[in-house]
Parts: sequence; structure tokens; C-alpha cells
Amino acid sequence: MSSSEEKGPLPVTPEKEAPPPQFTHGGDAINQHRDQEDFWTRNGLNLKSFQRRGDGASLDSLDRTMKTRHLHMIAIGGSIGAGFFVGSGKALATGGPATLLIDFSIIGIMMFNTVYALGELAVMFPVSGGFYTYSTRFIDPSWGFAMGWNYVMQWSIVLPLELTVCGITIQYWTDKVNVAVWITVFLFAIIFVNVFGTLGYAEEEFWSSVLKLGATVVFMIIAIVLVCGGGPEGSAYDEYSGGKLWQDPGAFANGFRGFCSVFVTAAFSFSGTELVGLAAAEARNPVKSLPGAIKQVFWRITLFYILGLTFIGLLIRHDDDRLLGGDNPYINVDASPFVLVGLDAKLYGYDSFMNVIILVSVLSIGVSSVYGGSRTLTALAQQGYAPKIFSYIDRSGRPLVSVLFVCAFGPLAYVNLSTSGVVVFDWLLALSGLAALFTWGSICLAHIRFRKAWALQGHTLDEIPFTAAGGVYGSWLGLILIILVLIAQLFVAICPVGGGFNDAEGFFKSYLALPVVIVFWIGGFIWKRTGWLRTDQIDVDTGRRELPWDEINEYRARLAQMPAWKRICHTLFV
Repeated sequence: MSSSEEKGPLPVTPEKEAPPPQFTHGGDAINQHRDQEDFWTRNGLNLKSFQRRGDGASLDSLDRTMKTRHLHMIAIGGSIGAGFFVGSGKALATGGPATLLIDFSIIGIMMFNTVYALGELAVMFPVSGGFYTYSTRFIDPSWGFAMGWNYVMQWSIVLPLELTVCGITIQYWTDKVNVAVWITVFLFAIIFVNVFGTLGYAEEEFWSSVLKLGATVVFMIIAIVLVCGGGPEGSAYDEYSGGKLWQDPGAFANGFRGFCSVFVTAAFSFSGTELVGLAAAEARNPVKSLPGAIKQVFWRITLFYILGLTFIGLLIRHDDDRLLGGDNPYINVDASPFVLVGLDAKLYGYDSFMNVIILVSVLSIGVSSVYGGSRTLTALAQQGYAPKIFSYIDRSGRPLVSVLFVCAFGPLAYVNLSTSGVVVFDWLLALSGLAALFTWGSICLAHIRFRKAWALQGHTLDEIPFTAAGGVYGSWLGLILIILVLIAQLFVAICPVGGGFNDAEGFFKSYLALPVVIVFWIGGFIWKRTGWLRTDQIDVDTGRRELPWDEINEYRARLAQMPAWKRICHTLFV
């Protein structure tokens, strides 16, 4: 380690840009500070806990109580919600089962490489709000400003969307209580979980992910039986069907337009997968726990998305009118193909069981939105990219003002109750639909530029404790796929599935995220007056974590002695 730190002077950073925050031994200090507090203050349960912790100037002031089991389950099942369980129905109707499988697989390959790139960066430079700080450090401070605010906006808008889905889901059982009541109940539930700060988010994500994982495994077991014709007598699945639905009504729907349009649903469904990298900044030992958590993303993509949606395509006709879901299939649980399978199979009670899973899932997304948005906003404030008040961190480690800011968007869910609510909902969805793609693309590009600067300054890959499975090539593949998806969505924005050409309103409902990001980018340039960083300007040394190289080298030695097949399994999955 020391040899890598003696390679001459540090590269020159841009004149107006502050150096990245130090992040070495802060975790131990924060844990000691936390241990000195009494139980009630430590867990945010008394008035004292709301007092400022220190001067709030350090990114390392956040709580660090997240455990390895938390990170692993966040990676496997965290942030899987309405986009997957409900939105996949619209995707099936729009593109057909083959398109559903192909598009989600493409996004899955892109996501696999993106999360691995993020894991490499997060182990080396594990700072809170990491997605935007990597853009600032390795690409362009103005672009980092845009990515930070884009990420805050994305989660702030997702919160009211998920609250609306929660309220509508309850109506599956009873419509005697106004949806506004349920929106209020779930908003307070999300606020309650966030009272417990990092630990509240971590435990909620752990148990909700366990539930989602279990429900998905149960669904696939049932699906295998149903495809083989083992359904109850008189149901739609009482005889072997196999791939019959791929032939009639067919594997594809709406041609090339249908194929392109499913990408945005897939991207919306994968949103939040990157939160494992953000959460790692508040883990007890990210160096040990993060690599294992990153490797669980493979099982998330394979188990939930690929296998789950393959069975959906074998069991539900893509021309089933129920998939259209009325005004908006994202918020109508009756349009969920997972619910429709239970109804068609005459598995009484299974539809209600899946709706409970959907309810837990969207509530989990609501909690994640507050977590992701607030941590990024706090990082923006502490680096001078947002008002200083958002840097406030209380004695229990909560970024209090940032949490309140994101929660303040929750009441937008009530707008959906008005007659014009669906229109407003569509515009909110337009803002958040493509936002994640820009975040993922920035992670891939930041990793590519980090590797280039790393090599330029004389470093080797042996000095990187956890390397991305696909290396730079994987990040290039991820970045190219993201660009292709954005082009495909641009095509759909101009030429919608229904035929003809879109008007201005239809175009911006499909592509509003791009002009918003451009506005943020221009705002960042006006604020910081900095541009694209040259490779020799990139600083790869400041703020690097001091790593336990004895343990790392011991692990590498054990890995080298394993048979090739076992070494590959450990590298990718363990």
C-alpha cells in the first residue's frame, strides 16, 4: 500500500473544486461515538437524538450500523416493487413474452456490469452519496452536480408514486375507505421506519427482501406445476401448455416499436439496484461485506427477473385485456400478471397473498426512496452543491433535514385522487422513468475513467482489492447498452406503439428526463464553472481507504490454489 502512495506528487485537481473527502478511519470513530450515546439517543427515540452531531461537515458523520446480512439482502431483493410485480404486465402486453425476456435480460446484463463497477469504486472510495461524487471526481464536476440532483429528484418523485400504489393495492380487498386514508397511513409508516435511521432502513429492507425472495421462489414452484398442466380441474392450467402462448398469440407484439418501448419498464423495474453501493458507506466494514453483496446481484437478476418473467410469459397471454390495467397499469394491482396467474389457476387466496407481497414491496421502495434521496442530498450539501442546511446530521446519525425534504414530496400522492390525477401521475412517472439510466451510465463512465487515470499514474490492478468482473470492457458494454436503450426510448417517444407520430405532450411524457438532466448540467456549470476533467487531472489517491492488505493477499492466495471452476464461482458468486 505504501509503495502506491509514494509515486510522486498528486495530480492537479481543478482550481475551484475542493478535494474529495477523506474516508479512512472515520467508521471506527463514528461507531465509538454511537456507543457513547444512551439507547434512546442512539436509536433516535428521544428529543436529544435530534440534536446536531458534531459540526455536520464530514461525510463520515452518518451512522455505520449496517451489517453484512443487510447488504446481501439489499443486493438480492431490495427496491423490487411495482415496476416488477405490476409494471411487467404492461410490458408483456406491449411487447409480448419474447420481448419481455430479451429486454429485461439486456437491462440485466447492463445492470450486472454497472453494479460491479460501482462495487470496485465503492470499496476504494466509499463515500456517502457515492454515485454523484464519482461523477464529480472522475468525469466532470458539473456533470456530478447534475447526477446528484437527478438522483435526489428521482427518489423524491418515486415516493408519492409508491404511496399511490400502496393506497390502490388496499382497494383490492375493500373500497369502503378512501384511498387518501391509506396514503396517509403508509406515509406515516415510512416516516416511522426512517425515525430509526440507517438501522431502520437496513432491517426493513432485510425482512422485506426475505419475504419477496420467498414469495418469488413459491411462485416459480407453482408456475412449473401450472405450465406442466398440474393446475386444479377446470382452471386455465389443467393441461400441459409448455410454450403454447409463444405461438398463439405469439412471442412478439407491436413489432419493433413494442420491442423498444419495454426498455423503459425494465429500467424502472431495476431502479434501486445500485442502492447497495450507497448503503455500503454506512456499513460496519464495507471492505469485507460489499464485495459479497455485489455478487448477489447475479441471483437477483436471474431469479427475480429472468426466471420469474419467463414463467409469466408462459402462463399469461400478452393480448389479455386485464394487463392494460385501466388508466395506469403501474398503479392497478389487478393488472399484475402475478395476481392474474393465481386467479386463472383458481388458487383461491393466492391472489391476495401476492397482493400482500406487492404491498410490502412498494412500501419497501418508499422507505428506499427516502434513504437514497436523503443521503445523496446530504452529500450534495456537504460538498457545496446544495444549501448547507441539508448537511445537518443528528446524534443518531440521521441526515434529518434531508429526510424531511424527501418526505415532503409524499403528499403529492394525494394529487392522484383528483380527476386530473392520472395526468399528473403520468408526468411524475415521466420524470423518474429514465432518470436511473443516467445514473447507471455515469457509474460505468466513472469506472472507465478511474481505470484510465489509475494506469496513467503508475498503479496496477493488484492494488485494487475488488475488481469488476468484466473489468473496463464490462463497463464499456454497460455504457453502450445504456446509450442504445436511450436511443430506443427516443424512437418510441417519436414513434409510439400505437402507430403514427407523437405530439409534443406524448414526446415529453416519454423523454422528459433528458431535458431535466441537461438543465441540471447547465446549472452545475454555472454554479461551479468547471468542465470535463482531463485524465491527468483526475486524483485517484486522496480519500482512498486504508485497506487490510494482509487479509486481502491471504484470500487471493487461497483463491489461486482452487480449481478453475471453483475459482470462477468464488469470483463471481461468493
